[in-house]
Amino acid sequence: MHRKIRKAVIPAAGFGTRMLPATKSIPKELLTIVDRPILDYIVAEAFASGIEHVVIVTGRMKSAIEDHFDHAFELDVSLRKGGKHAVADRLAKDTPGVGAVSFVRQQEARGLGHAIWSARHIVGDEPFAVLLPDMLMVAGEPCLKSMTGIYDRNGGNVIAVEKCRPEDAHKFGIVSLKPTGNGPLVNGLVEKPAPGTAPTNFFISGRYILQPEIFALLENQEPGAGGEIQLTDALVSLMGMQEIRPFEFAGQTFDCGSPAGFVGANLHMAMQRADIAEAIGHQIDALSMLARPGMGSKAA
Repeated sequence: MHRKIRKAVIPAAGFGTRMLPATKSIPKELLTIVDRPILDYIVAEAFASGIEHVVIVTGRMKSAIEDHFDHAFELDVSLRKGGKHAVADRLAKDTPGVGAVSFVRQQEARGLGHAIWSARHIVGDEPFAVLLPDMLMVAGEPCLKSMTGIYDRNGGNVIAVEKCRPEDAHKFGIVSLKPTGNGPLVNGLVEKPAPGTAPTNFFISGRYILQPEIFALLENQEPGAGGEIQLTDALVSLMGMQEIRPFEFAGQTFDCGSPAGFVGANLHMAMQRADIAEAIGHQIDALSMLARPGMGSKAA
């Protein structure tokens, strides 16, 4: 029997430089997709996948994240006094219960691997999930829930992968795979390979299930790309000790840490909302007309 995945780590300590100047004063994880912060969607995915305890790794100037997941007593009272009980009830429902979310601070900006390592004392000696807060992954079944199904059958480690265009492989962490009688296994990982050298076009897309041995590897990991402690490098070491299985995610992924991905996520999620889809649909149609050659406004 494999130990249940009870805890998830969400590294949210980055500066969000791709989204400046917005992130100069607002944590990138609290930028909104329609009317919910990006991080709300990620935490909701974790709980919908059976996670019992979420550990959010923050940094300086990120105290607003802790406030967001706290019970806002004054707001609740004000809403109910104003008769807005439905809104108050929805906020209360979406607020995690006492003890369901913990926070730990990454005191130095030393990369993704170091951020995950910072949560080691809360995770302890048990397998855990990692969800990157930039990556909004949309499907009928949450990506992490599908991954826990693979883990429950096989144990070990599981990473979500997707296909990119071969010419874009140098932008991502790329995996190579080997077939086995029990499905494919990851047998190679490389972070942002030089153009034309990638072994495949399968990239790691932001969800992981990891065994606790990764913490010891991260603690002793030498700095890699960008002078940071890279999770990918530790996974290469882990691969020599334990199986790593891929899960090919077939839904839609939006990199909300980039302006294009952020806008795309807003448009996509808005169109899923019955209360605003019609209005936003008309606006999208109008913008599409403007984008067609010869359809833009002409100078007088």
